[in-house]
Amino acid sequence: MAEESREALLKKVYYENCPGCKVEQRKELQRGLPIKMLVSIWLVVLSAALPISSLFPFLYFMIRDLHIAKREEDIGYYAGYVGASFMIGRVLTSIFWGVVADRYGRKPVIIIGIAAVVIFNTLFGLSVNFWMAISTRFLLGCLNGLLGPIKAYASEAFREEHQALGMSTVSVAWGIGLIIGPALGGFLAQPTDKYPNIFSQNSIFGRFPYFLPCLCISLFAFGVCIASFWLPETLHKHNGNTRLQDDSFEALETASYGSFANEGKQKTEEQIPKENLFKNWPLMSAIIVYCVYTLHDMAYTEIFSLWAVSPRKLGGLSFSTENVGEVLAISGFGLFVFQITLYPFVERLLGPVMIARIGGIITIPLLSSYPFIAMLSGFSLYLMLNIASVLKNVLSITIVTGMFILQNKAVDQRQRGAANGISMTAMSLFKAIGPAGGGALFSWAQTRLDAAILPGSQMIFFILNVVEAIAVLMTFKPFLTLRHE
Repeated sequence: MAEESREALLKKVYYENCPGCKVEQRKELQRGLPIKMLVSIWLVVLSAALPISSLFPFLYFMIRDLHIAKREEDIGYYAGYVGASFMIGRVLTSIFWGVVADRYGRKPVIIIGIAAVVIFNTLFGLSVNFWMAISTRFLLGCLNGLLGPIKAYASEAFREEHQALGMSTVSVAWGIGLIIGPALGGFLAQPTDKYPNIFSQNSIFGRFPYFLPCLCISLFAFGVCIASFWLPETLHKHNGNTRLQDDSFEALETASYGSFANEGKQKTEEQIPKENLFKNWPLMSAIIVYCVYTLHDMAYTEIFSLWAVSPRKLGGLSFSTENVGEVLAISGFGLFVFQITLYPFVERLLGPVMIARIGGIITIPLLSSYPFIAMLSGFSLYLMLNIASVLKNVLSITIVTGMFILQNKAVDQRQRGAANGISMTAMSLFKAIGPAGGGALFSWAQTRLDAAILPGSQMIFFILNVVEAIAVLMTFKPFLTLRHE
């Protein structure tokens, strides 16, 4: 009876027909961890992240097969352009999708973004020339604008004590997608060569050797897209057609203090003019630091795969796409284990800012070891490379999660979609620079293998460390500031 009475009181102070209020009611009544919501967000983010970097293990060979590069040393340049085209598309549309999410809801943007994966990722796998590859990736970037809204969604769908876990679910699912995607690309690209007993040279996979990984990811995204229609909307919609179910003074007086405060907050927020987000320095400083870190991570992702598959004579590891897939699959598993075991404890112990600083500092000597790892061979090479790759990706995802948390704490809910749209635009610009710059840097480094100072791959990882060091310095005051509640 007490629980029924409590539920009845909660209903009296929320707007009728408002999807956001329904979610708020559910949050008030839910005491345990909403596992179903965590899984739903995890699948949505994973389906959007998988195609972003799934091409990197086979991109070197794809560019070679498209016959756009005149010299082997030029492959890195063209690979960088294809990698950057997705992010350029996101730069142009991320703010738009953020505004749409604030006006019409998070759910429509999420569904459109996943549908774009189904269509344009499939077409990318069927590319017959360099320009088709670039254009399909560009259109995928333009229409896949769900990362900003899903971050806002995750911060709104959970009670305050579960928000850190909700945000880490977004960042870890994104990070795992950026690792498992390349692993799938590595294992499934060129299937007629790797699995001749299953795939015939005369089949579609013989004509399009890079179609299978794209098809598998698109089929997964299709299933998630259908399931997303059952996601609850979290955006509050209090227009002229909505009303309180019981707005009497007595009902409000007898309601619980927490629910009354929540309703008062909703009314107040509707009356307060929206602030200029570009003048919100806690938000903008968190976005800038986040962008520098993501520039580093995207350049690293591009360079790692190119470096691993390039010949030993050019300073690489002479790995096959399958070898790269194995390394990245192990990294993805390690990242998943870290998220469900250690991350919540680390976040509570250190906080988001300290995580970013410590993670960045540890990354610098780690990357400096990569050229020396390349001197190894056999089992010792695989062992050390896997350890380094797992550690690098764990550090990256803890940093990114910390920045997610800071950005969403810097704004109120009614502007969270737009704030994340600004973040996505800026981040996408830096991520577009990452593959293009990483590919150009990789090709340039291969022309100076005999240089006296920082030859070959040593120069690559030195420049990556310079970017990481800049990001670490930017996490200190007065540059990075936090919002005071």
